[in-house]
Amino acid sequence: MSVEHFTSDDASTWFQRLDQRIFLADVVSQDSSAAMSVGFARYGKGEKNPWKMTYDEALVITSGTFTVEGSSGSVTARPGEVIYLRAGTELVYVADEDTELVYVTYPHWLAATESSVEAHRLDDFHEA
Repeated sequence: MSVEHFTSDDASTWFQRLDQRIFLADVVSQDSSAAMSVGFARYGKGEKNPWKMTYDEALVITSGTFTVEGSSGSVTARPGEVIYLRAGTELVYVADEDTELVYVTYPHWLAATESSVEAHRLDDFHEA
């Protein structure tokens, strides 16, 4: 099908970072025929996740307030706003309040991370 619709209820598997209130779930994954991945994330207020981008990513904030801290400063977005991140960027994701967002990555974030020197970061995640 060339047109698809997703909600967070369509996510079959949610992953949690350590024991934090950080949850991620792909709805368009590396197993699909798409060139990108799309998913949902939920961050509890005050939760942080250090990361190094091995792919390009757009974060579309659907509720809450979310900040990305990087070496060139911080960017904060609210519902209806987008943060764009380029591959190679070292950053920290920060939930200023309980936040839900949609992420879109190119190429697939999981495949790009698994095949990079950043693969060890995936060890922090487990099925929720």
